[in-house]
Amino acid sequence: MNIKALIKKYEELWNEHSPFYEPVPYTSMVELFLKELKQLDEPQKVKIPQFVADWIEVCKEHLTTSLYTAMTPNFMKENNQSFDLILWIKKASNQDLFARAWLDGYEVEKEKRYFVKIKGNIKGNMLVYGELLKRYFFTKSFSLDDVIYSHTRKQLEEAGLGWVFDCEGIDIDEVRL
Repeated sequence: MNIKALIKKYEELWNEHSPFYEPVPYTSMVELFLKELKQLDEPQKVKIPQFVADWIEVCKEHLTTSLYTAMTPNFMKENNQSFDLILWIKKASNQDLFARAWLDGYEVEKEKRYFVKIKGNIKGNMLVYGELLKRYFFTKSFSLDDVIYSHTRKQLEEAGLGWVFDCEGIDIDEVRL
């Protein structure tokens, strides 16, 4: 909650407050006001991608560097960071996010997940990861135990399956939560 919203909320409560009718007892209103006022000092955590969170942790824990240095693309290159991170930090709005994450803390964005299917009416067209087998395979069954049906881009790329995103014979459907 921001300051303006807090002021508006309590102006409305105060206007409703009268000696004849008290929808909110005065002491309750004051207690609630003080509780919410204390929360104003607590900055909201921003959401950032996992690769950005990883870089912040590396900088703070291992490189003991400043915020300014951590945001410098050349410093990122010197420390073998991904091109994705460098592109991400070059965007002005992301620089603000990075600084707020560094200073106030952050939450990691949930990575998008995808269903991967072979196009057409083909048996065994759903890509799954077998947890027991520790490998990817195609299946027609949607009721297998110990398999993962949706995958992140990173998981697929690390398994050498990043090509599915560019293949015309593959359907990629984003999982809607």
